[in-house]
Amino acid sequence: MAILVRMKLAEALALRADASRRVEQLRSRITGSARYQEGEAPAEDAASLVGEAAEVLDQLETLIRRINRTNAATPAEGGTLTDALARRDVLRLRHSLITSAADAAAGDGQRGYRQLRSELKMIPALPVADLRRRADDLARQVREVDTLIQRLNWETELID
Repeated sequence: MAILVRMKLAEALALRADASRRVEQLRSRITGSARYQEGEAPAEDAASLVGEAAEVLDQLETLIRRINRTNAATPAEGGTLTDALARRDVLRLRHSLITSAADAAAGDGQRGYRQLRSELKMIPALPVADLRRRADDLARQVREVDTLIQRLNWETELID
């Protein structure tokens, strides 16, 4: 994997993903060839695979450093791209939390009625409709921040 000198941030992110996948593939091949039965030949040369993985990891480190520097230096609506990434991550967590709370309060996946009068009725402890509205608003915010991040990724040159 050659690291280009000039590229957009989005291209570097794609290269980072490719390098991460390559490392995992090499890990699998290394573990499959690290031991072999006496009298047999290993499927692959594990030592050369370890060397190849080291090269890919060095390139990955360089990419990650450049991506992080670029994210920290790129302005994005009242902060930096790093700030926008943090905002998106937390919005996703908030959305997940509120959705889970609404699902639990609504009894999703559970029987919501009594078969016998002697059974206890389950009552929601949280306002389901309000939680669903909050989840919808959070999903909209995630989409907006994600769109901003994607636009900046394609507009921004990667910093050395």
